[in-house]
Amino acid sequence: SRIVTVPDRVEDVAEEVGRGVARARVVVTTGGLGPTYDDITLEGVAAATGRGLVVNKEALAMVEAFYRSRGMELTEDRVKMAKLPEGAKPIPNPVGAAPGAMLEYGGSLIVSLPGVPAEMEEMFTQHVEPVLRRIAPPVVVVECWAKIVGAPESSLAPAIKRAARRHPRVYLKSHPKGHELEKPVIEVRALSSAPRREEALKEAREAVKEVAGYASSLGGRVVEEGCKE
Repeated sequence: SRIVTVPDRVEDVAEEVGRGVARARVVVTTGGLGPTYDDITLEGVAAATGRGLVVNKEALAMVEAFYRSRGMELTEDRVKMAKLPEGAKPIPNPVGAAPGAMLEYGGSLIVSLPGVPAEMEEMFTQHVEPVLRRIAPPVVVVECWAKIVGAPESSLAPAIKRAARRHPRVYLKSHPKGHELEKPVIEVRALSSAPRREEALKEAREAVKEVAGYASSLGGRVVEEGCKE
């Protein structure tokens, strides 16, 4: 529901993590888990949750195995990557050196992952997504879209508003791809979630169809459309 970027300052990380757990069941941080002085994400998580930052034995074994397998010794900076907030569980990193961390706090789950995309994506898929599937309600997300030419975005705005109100479970958004008046090209996207695929697909399709129908009445036409999960 929200993405926030903060500088490498403990107090800023702690402030945003605190805001996150106050409004969300799951808070995910990315980046700042490495060996350098500015890798302070877990320090910020610890501060936000009133925990100490301690060397986690399981995390230390992961870091040590990574470097030993490459003929390298543990150093103080490498041990730093094994320091997690008290009570946190380490998340194995199959690609890099820094483990992630998972911490239950105040009814929320705080997940900290590396910022390197290959590491973060692999760790999320293997270790975080299964946890989220257990705690989240069953849901299928479907996105439908239509590319419309010949109708300005400002003219479609009333239809988009009406369709969004009629389909409250659909996030409906327009993206202008051309000039507003000279060569209007609008991409309308509908993101729908529901317990069953058929239900989500029906809602998303109907929302896009309503906007496309209104565009047609204005002289616009759909040149491309589709849906995907």
